[in-house]
Amino acid sequence: MSARRACMIWAALAAVALVVFAASLATGSVSVTFAQALAALAPAHDVHGAPDMAIEIVRTLRLPRALAGFACGGLLALAGALLQVLLRNPLAEPYVLGVSGGAAAFALVAMIEGVAWWGVQASACAGAFVSILLVLGLARRELWRGEPQDSSPRLLLTGAVTAAGWGALITLLLTLAPDTRLRGMLFWLTGDLNGAGMPWPALATLGVVLACIVPAAPMLNVLLRGDAAAQALGVPVLRLRVGIYLAASLAAAAAVTTGGTIGFVGLVVPHMLRLAFGNDQRMLVPAAALAGGVAVMGADLVARTVAAPAQLPVGVVTALAGVPVFLWMLLARRGR
Repeated sequence: MSARRACMIWAALAAVALVVFAASLATGSVSVTFAQALAALAPAHDVHGAPDMAIEIVRTLRLPRALAGFACGGLLALAGALLQVLLRNPLAEPYVLGVSGGAAAFALVAMIEGVAWWGVQASACAGAFVSILLVLGLARRELWRGEPQDSSPRLLLTGAVTAAGWGALITLLLTLAPDTRLRGMLFWLTGDLNGAGMPWPALATLGVVLACIVPAAPMLNVLLRGDAAAQALGVPVLRLRVGIYLAASLAAAAAVTTGGTIGFVGLVVPHMLRLAFGNDQRMLVPAAALAGGVAVMGADLVARTVAAPAQLPVGVVTALAGVPVFLWMLLARRGR
């Protein structure tokens, strides 16, 4: 793909992201005009005569939520694209290595104990890192074995078994949870941006992961040919595989910590981009971050408005949209 076409795709995705971001600020159970939403973002917000209520809604509720949605979607789609390269499996997605399971289990324990929202997020982050270290420890021989054969299936099985163990623990916690906290726990498990008042750590993580991965995109293209071929072409396979695993795991951990378990984004978004534009990681990695952010921001917008003033879990919207889209892509690909 030419650089010109890639830039056009990125510019189109960025334009869509800006449109969805503006709609997220102006749309909700309380009407706010686009002019008032923009005025609320400016230091001199009284230039356009925005009422104080509109300023408060935009600055304290909708702006952090929109930014958190973009960060979570970008992180999940980026993690999915990286894992599909690492495992050379088109069905790989961010939760396949058990990161979300560890985060969810620790977060549910914090909810049962009744800690504040920041304690729940801190617990989720701790659980995600515990899961990362657990899988890294169990699969260290596969990641560092230094042999030419493909070790992706072993890493995938290690992550799947770890995720199954976390799933059993989550079921146990839900069974033992008091009825007064069960609804909040289930809501968080299906994706919840309602309490995402601090989007900056997720946005910073997205920027750091992109800054580390984009320069390595040419090597990712070579790695897709197999470990032996990549080593023959001078790619540091072992170091690259460990770096991909850590980057994808950190991205998934930051997303789960911020917005709970939001499914299908890391699976569907890279697939859509790959079917439309090819598998060149130099284009796909930045495009996945933009498209994933748009997807979750749009899903959150639907979750806030379709049954207003009630709010739906974001993960329910992404699943309801992701399942038919993914099935359609499979059928379309089979028909070629």
